[in-house]
Amino acid sequence: MTKKLVVGVSGNLTRPSKTKAFITHIAGEVAGRIGASSAIFDIEDLGSSFPSARRISDLDPAARNIVTQLTGADVLVAGSPTFKGSYTGLFKHLFDLLDPASLRGKPVIIAATGGGERHSLIVEHQLRPLFGFFEALTMPSAIYASDKDFADGALVSEAIHVRARQAVAEVSNVVGATRNVGLAA
Repeated sequence: MTKKLVVGVSGNLTRPSKTKAFITHIAGEVAGRIGASSAIFDIEDLGSSFPSARRISDLDPAARNIVTQLTGADVLVAGSPTFKGSYTGLFKHLFDLLDPASLRGKPVIIAATGGGERHSLIVEHQLRPLFGFFEALTMPSAIYASDKDFADGALVSEAIHVRARQAVAEVSNVVGATRNVGLAA
């Protein structure tokens, strides 16, 4: 039996990153809940072949491996910092390289970070439609955290922790239901 894989992908462009820490936290919670391993990536991990790539075959082997893990994951946790009311351009570029059917039916938790509350609708107005295009199964609970929800790069807001646990429970139910349906068939 192959162990399940939870992949977290963060659209951050700098390190250290609150967004990557946020995605790492959520993916770790999911992995622990469903007994999976996790792998976390950010844009920097895709390397120098990524920005100019026009197709997956243009990526170097390490970057192609990341894309393979992303598309093969049992659960995807995807998030981006908010730039000008949307996700980062290179985050979008990553998804532009994917085949439209590559995420069909994949359970996805969407999350974002930003400087203030006025950007909170990025999850509903930007990320949800992006994954809707791919026909992914986005969880009903999306998570947005602003600068005030972090201290020294760590998530400290109990309200955001509660929201994250809700999304983790939702995806755990979906993965469990999927597993049970597969066994019954």
